[in-house]
Amino acid sequence: MEHLIAMPDATTLRSDARSGQVAEVDALIIGAGFSGLYQLLCLRDRLGLSAQVLEAGDGVGGTWYWNRYPGARCDSESHSYSYYFSDELLEEWEWSERYPEQPEIMRYLNHVADRFDLKRDIRFGTRVTSAHYDTAANRWLVGTEAGEQLTTKFLITAVGCLSTANIPDIPGLDTFAGDWYHTGQWPHDGVDFTGKRVGQIGTGSTGIQAAPVIAKTAAHLTVFQRTANYSVPARNVPLTPEFKRYLKQSYAEIRRLMHTTTNGHPFGISERLALDTTPEQRQALYEAAWETGGLQFRSTFQDLLFDKAANDTAADFLRGKIREIVKDPATAAILADIDHPFAAKRPPIDTNYFETFNRDNVSLVDVRATPIERITPKGIVTSDAEYELDIIVFATGFDAMTGPLLNIDIRGRDGLSMKDAWQAGPKSYLGLQVAGFPNLFTVTGPGSPSVLCNMPVAIEQHVEWITDCISYMNEHEVERIETTAEAADKWAEEVNTAANATLLPQVKHSWYLGANIPGKPRVFMPYAGGMLRYRDICSDVAARNYEGFVLSR
Repeated sequence: MEHLIAMPDATTLRSDARSGQVAEVDALIIGAGFSGLYQLLCLRDRLGLSAQVLEAGDGVGGTWYWNRYPGARCDSESHSYSYYFSDELLEEWEWSERYPEQPEIMRYLNHVADRFDLKRDIRFGTRVTSAHYDTAANRWLVGTEAGEQLTTKFLITAVGCLSTANIPDIPGLDTFAGDWYHTGQWPHDGVDFTGKRVGQIGTGSTGIQAAPVIAKTAAHLTVFQRTANYSVPARNVPLTPEFKRYLKQSYAEIRRLMHTTTNGHPFGISERLALDTTPEQRQALYEAAWETGGLQFRSTFQDLLFDKAANDTAADFLRGKIREIVKDPATAAILADIDHPFAAKRPPIDTNYFETFNRDNVSLVDVRATPIERITPKGIVTSDAEYELDIIVFATGFDAMTGPLLNIDIRGRDGLSMKDAWQAGPKSYLGLQVAGFPNLFTVTGPGSPSVLCNMPVAIEQHVEWITDCISYMNEHEVERIETTAEAADKWAEEVNTAANATLLPQVKHSWYLGANIPGKPRVFMPYAGGMLRYRDICSDVAARNYEGFVLSR
């Protein structure tokens, strides 16, 4: 239950000028996506704490509330892109497709929120702008865009890894006479492309999903590609009655599998080595994986992310598929001119992406060869041409992992700002806490497996660890928990060691490194050691009475 208490410094803490009072709860959670909903349920219903979620949007959904672009669809299979904390929830919900679309994911999250009566403790339309720690009071003072102030003992950021849109700074955008949109800030009533000349900038996972759908109704779609990308067909289909029955009978086994695999998906990675397999066998296995579709393609061989020569076999196969599908050799050559190992960037899956370039109303511009110079009232100007457009779509991704946190003025002990603490790149302990910021927990923060994993699995593990930690604190009358700088430094070394054992850091423009944001420090942000190993490390830390943290009474 929310409490109203008089605070000692009404000039700085005032929420209501007449009462001089500030709302206080035991825990505040920022964000109402998968993370925030489950964290609210755990703290409120399992620990009995007063807890509230502050959400900028007008509804639940997090990333899925904002990302409503054409073709928006999950790339984890629907039966794994679910909460697994409740057998009853698994029993009553039924997905319709192998890969759920954004509207279905929104229906699911609203169902969860309604089933567990979570919305009564969510403040929608409430954007958090600041969070300042008061050492003497051991409280976080949280400010909102509307001028509200709340205070809490525990602050949990559930802001998501991919929720801060990256809009490139292209000269002249403000002069464009048409309309422009970012896929991560899509209008809720949609965009009508009928008869329009559309320019799409970006060919990552989002652009690969959006282009085929936009092309169906646009008069013409021009795709501006800087970095060519691999993609594997999703092979999306409606779920059969037989598969749905299998799911209802197999919750425990699916949960066990997801909790014991490297990436949290409901399939294991083969122990076969690509280079120990004959070329004929390898080709047959890749063909079978291509027909199966989806992220399972990368599990064909165990060594694809660790051995460049092994990875080359997959990369060559996928480039060959692009050349088979795309009829125009010049276009195929641009699409297949990929400069990074397969799956060293987020590996997209698609529905007719490469086939889209066979349409008469679709063209491709290689902006690595002819860079975009500016935007004019008429459209986009590259180094060798001007493309007249009615609509520009920025499928340019996000300021990943750190952007959502650094957009909030977070200040810890002695006024230390998160921006200053992370000036040389993000550093945390286990992706859960940052030194200098007591009682602040980050769900799937930098330094955790997060984006290298099936997100709901990572989220459930994080939320449950945080919940158990707060429960431990309450049971042992601990008032404050804060990781040490030494523990964060050692974990940063572990994150780098895990990344350097793979091909992941070899990518020039990877958002895993922050390389898509000008001026952002180049630090490999997610933990690449696997979800299973990470889960064991976190459990061991807790079993050792939260080794690496200072707990004070």
